[in-house]
Amino acid sequence: MRTKPALTDEDVLAMSAAAEAHAKSHNWNVTIAIVDDGGHLLYLHRLEGAGASTADMATGKARTAVLGRRETKVYEDTIKQGRTAFLSAPMTAMLEGGVPIFVGTDIVGAVGVSGVKSDQDAQIARAGIAALGLENV
Repeated sequence: MRTKPALTDEDVLAMSAAAEAHAKSHNWNVTIAIVDDGGHLLYLHRLEGAGASTADMATGKARTAVLGRRETKVYEDTIKQGRTAFLSAPMTAMLEGGVPIFVGTDIVGAVGVSGVKSDQDAQIARAGIAALGLENV
């Protein structure tokens, strides 16, 4: 039996604080979601002024990133390149803004953000993950 890393409460709080600080420094009203390796919600915060739909979208982006083991931008790009059949995949949010968290080759969770332009959502997610000090972010 092998041992694998997992997110702690401290990890989640550090990521959420860093992501929120990055969003606020740009005056971006977003929702930030963090999920574990199974896509289960560990954290959700809708910043003041973020639209109601951003809560579902941020959570969906995080779940899609962790279950697919890749950034959600990959799915968005695939669809934009004409593979519209990909829309029938069982993922819930195939827009940029979901970023998986890896420790080595182990996936431990993901951060999803929604509320501004997709590349800005991803920027916020990466800022949150950077708080963990991982090499492969």
